[in-house]
Amino acid sequence: MTQNTKENQRLEDHYSKKKDWLKWGPYLSERQWGTVREDYSANGDAWNYLPHDHARSRTYRWGEDGIAGISDRYCNICFSVALWNGKDPILKERLFGLTGPQGNHGEDVKELYYYLENTPSHSYMKHLYKYPQNEFPYNQLVEENRNRNKHETEFELLDTGIFDNNEYFDVHTEYAKAEGEDILVKISVSNRGPKEAMVVVLPTIWIRNFWSFTGMEEKPVIKKKGSTKAPHVSVDHSYVGKYNLYFDAPSRVLFTENETNMERVFNGSNEHPFKKDLFHDAVIENDFALAEKNTQGTKCAPMYELNIAPGETKTIRLRLSTQDIDSPIDDTFESVFEERIKESNEFLKSVTDKSSEEEREIQKQAFAGLLWTKQYYNYEVEQWLNGDPGTTPPQERKHGRNSTWQTFRNHDILSMPDAWEYPWFAAWDSAFHCVTFSMIDHEFAKKQLLLFTKEWYMAANGQIPAYEWNFSDVNPPVQAWAAIQIYQMEQRKTGKGDISFLKRMFNKLALNFTWWVNREDSLNNNVFEGGFLGLDNIGVFDRSNGIPGGGILEQVDGTSWMALYCLNMLEIALEISLHDDTFEDMALKYFGHFVFIAEALNKITEGSMSSWDEKEGFFYDTLILPDGKKIPIKVRSISGLLSMAAVLNIRKECLEKLPRFKASMDWYRTYRMETQKYQVVEEFNPDKDVLLSLVPRERLNILIHSILDESEFLSDYGIRSLSKIHETKYEIDINGSTYGINYEPAESSTDLFGGNSNWRGPIWMPMNYLFISSFKEYHNYFEDDLKFEYPTGSNNHLNLKEIGFEISKRLIGIFKKDENGNRPVNKLEKEKYTDEYFKELILFYEYFDGNNGRGVGASHQTGWTALVANLIEEINR
Repeated sequence: MTQNTKENQRLEDHYSKKKDWLKWGPYLSERQWGTVREDYSANGDAWNYLPHDHARSRTYRWGEDGIAGISDRYCNICFSVALWNGKDPILKERLFGLTGPQGNHGEDVKELYYYLENTPSHSYMKHLYKYPQNEFPYNQLVEENRNRNKHETEFELLDTGIFDNNEYFDVHTEYAKAEGEDILVKISVSNRGPKEAMVVVLPTIWIRNFWSFTGMEEKPVIKKKGSTKAPHVSVDHSYVGKYNLYFDAPSRVLFTENETNMERVFNGSNEHPFKKDLFHDAVIENDFALAEKNTQGTKCAPMYELNIAPGETKTIRLRLSTQDIDSPIDDTFESVFEERIKESNEFLKSVTDKSSEEEREIQKQAFAGLLWTKQYYNYEVEQWLNGDPGTTPPQERKHGRNSTWQTFRNHDILSMPDAWEYPWFAAWDSAFHCVTFSMIDHEFAKKQLLLFTKEWYMAANGQIPAYEWNFSDVNPPVQAWAAIQIYQMEQRKTGKGDISFLKRMFNKLALNFTWWVNREDSLNNNVFEGGFLGLDNIGVFDRSNGIPGGGILEQVDGTSWMALYCLNMLEIALEISLHDDTFEDMALKYFGHFVFIAEALNKITEGSMSSWDEKEGFFYDTLILPDGKKIPIKVRSISGLLSMAAVLNIRKECLEKLPRFKASMDWYRTYRMETQKYQVVEEFNPDKDVLLSLVPRERLNILIHSILDESEFLSDYGIRSLSKIHETKYEIDINGSTYGINYEPAESSTDLFGGNSNWRGPIWMPMNYLFISSFKEYHNYFEDDLKFEYPTGSNNHLNLKEIGFEISKRLIGIFKKDENGNRPVNKLEKEKYTDEYFKELILFYEYFDGNNGRGVGASHQTGWTALVANLIEEINR
């Protein structure tokens, strides 16, 4: 695996600060409207405070949005593509979708767009947007989804029939960097329909509006320059410097201001008519008097009116540069693209060298989506709560959402779960993202993971903010797991691990671990409550609020996450101790803590009820009522299986190098045996490794039997989140109220957490990845001494490493073509995705149908679903 590609050199130059290759990138969000940051309402109704209908007319406070766009890293200057097909009531400046209340399964983008290619330095990027030639069905999408119930599928853009006759344009937007601040742009529009069609293309450059909110000493400006045949505009911004945007000769050059149309939005009055939505009025009403009146502003678009024949492609070329260039779009323009595309391919092959061509294409689009969803994120909670100078937000906000997080203050590039549906960070999502990022950019992965431990993110008590809608919610603590994964990946690839990175992560995560221990273990018995824990509706009731009967829910997954956290911290401490023996004491701390958690969860030798049900062979959550009564919640879900993920094989070579830790561990083990406590050391032999496992071997055998049972958890496409035995609904009576759960392989029929996420049966890539990783860890210890039927009842016995590979193949199979050219992910639209212009396009959904593998939830959740790229690499390693 070579590291000597041009792209690797760019990354090396960037991180050594020789050249700033990452000043510009795909940092422009795909949705700023409807976000928490832009919500200044009294009741926290983000969707309705700034809806899609206002977005074209109303200035944003905390960011910007656009289609296939780019910006500098602080979103001062933005560029994206706007379109009009001659029939739509509005310009297509941003992607449309349903708000949470509008969708029958929650919020959902209703557009067709694809991330085709991207390099870590963003030296080459390619995006595809499919734009209908007929009027976009905005109202139909809203009304049809409003009329559908929770048991019906979502009504999607393809369902409207607007693409049936191929009457649409493929709009490819490509970027190639000649240098870090010299960016070439191509917008290629192809007519896929049977007739000639007209489209207006407006490549738009604009400046984020600070002057209306915080004041600026000097208002930035975009000015018209050059001649009619060689036009360009200059951009002068005191924060980021001066740029020129060169472009092919257009029909017109339009100017306005990036300022709110007070008359349209608030029935107020405007000081001048040059508002954010002026281009809409000008293009749709064919009245350009105002838009062409000025030769400067803070929003500008050269306008191209294209008539395109069937099968024809027309291309618009632009160049954004700090340089003054006499011939900016000459014969060398295309050669730069050719060179960057070649280098992108070389880089891709260097990180996917053992993949098949089909596998490489899956990985390429997975990486592209991951990189395209690197977004600028700005949110300063104290100022957001108090309002900007001269404004007075509703007083209710002072005690509302995120009001206890006034130290949270950031303006960073973050890896978003989905740049439209989730255009904000989620702490545990990002940890998984970083594991895939480490395949292509170790440094970004490390810096991204470290961000969440910074003082402007982490609370003073050590809590890591969960996600924008509720920082105080609790995501699973997977940062330590991700840190050791990234460390080991870099070590394998370069031959050297970054101990400094591990130390920095360890020191901050020790604070977070203490917060968990003090906050989520109210009975001080090492069994953790946790609450939400990212698994949305997996319980019979909302685990975040209102536990029935005023009780406490002791969660198997909360306890398992903490056990895994312990082992991750132990592993990090051991690795650091090999270089710095002062960390051995911390290794002992986490070893001892893990023992206590394992004993608490299993309680084999004690008379009190444990989480383990011996008869049914499963770990269940336990509800403890105020009177001390304990009620097991007998739901067979990945919550109970998660106990298997907490496993660590400590190599004997490591123990030999750390005699003090080894001696202390030996004493601890002997002491626990003498006091007849449960043993978490699976086997101990001076000539062998030591296995630490939350699950003793006999229980592991039972759980793996269940996980490999196709009538329970094992699907043709991976491990389900809920056992299929719950096709018969599970119900439980608690204090006279009935609660229940049933197997739902795809969309959720409940309203918990908006109804758009579902953990009651579908396949989730990150949880599958965790299970596969734990199988490998068990195999490192047991090797061929531990085999299981795969699938259960097949009489086909495999070791756990082989089983991990087989499950990986099922997961990868979601995206592979079958003998008929169909990918399971596209099951609901399989006919369209065998079309010539669709068949190579792949979407990486949030989760997947537990029965047939089709994509469900957020359609562009490339973040953690990009882990499929890791799985491909690992089965080919």
